[in-house]
Amino acid sequence: MTLLKTLLLPPTLNVLLVLLGLLLSPRRFLGALLILLGLFGLLLLATPMASHSLRQGLEPYTTPARTQLESAEAIVILGGGRDYTAPEFGWGDAPANPTWRRLAYGAYLHRQTELPLLVSGGRVHGEQAAEARLMAAALRDVFDVPVRWLEGESRSTAENARHSAEMLRADGIERVALVSQAWHLPRAVAEFEAQGLTVVPAPTEFTSPTPDGLSAWLPRAYHLNQSARALNEWLGRAALHLRSLLP
Repeated sequence: MTLLKTLLLPPTLNVLLVLLGLLLSPRRFLGALLILLGLFGLLLLATPMASHSLRQGLEPYTTPARTQLESAEAIVILGGGRDYTAPEFGWGDAPANPTWRRLAYGAYLHRQTELPLLVSGGRVHGEQAAEARLMAAALRDVFDVPVRWLEGESRSTAENARHSAEMLRADGIERVALVSQAWHLPRAVAEFEAQGLTVVPAPTEFTSPTPDGLSAWLPRAYHLNQSARALNEWLGRAALHLRSLLP
């Protein structure tokens, strides 16, 4: 599945289109079309306009109202990746930047509501420590916030939901505030609701508006990364939809 996603996402997909176009160069029109599609597509995806458009369609949820948060019984923070060998914190590995954003917002919500926290993230590549342990250490040492549940077995959003729901139901928890990036949250909410939980979406890191004028069309590596993340999420949603159609 990881290899398939890599082949279907930029920049690998664009490189494959260019290579295929070069192989078909004797058929000049088709070869030139594929090369143009690969190169132009790469430049377009690197523009603020493209990355904003792709992400905006993924972000239907707004910041939860205080009354919604008060109805929740716990806060669940999903892992968003790790950095390997991060010596500045003295932990070995450390949460990646997307995870830090989720942790910061989860800590903020905890201080607003005093709801207990669950952190969810496992060992995607067989690492020594589960991502949940890194998240709990960050909440404790950086934000001075305690964690009640550590779910360290999951390797995907679907497993986040399944394992977290088992832990929460064991303590009688049925309604949670779910923290993740705004673009990732709709798929995460669907997975958690499929496990029978009632979910209050708590999104963070919304897409920024595009700049005015020509700047909206100037390619940058940052926006190519954001476009790739958005396309990866659209693929995830398509897979979730196909899974729901299977008997």
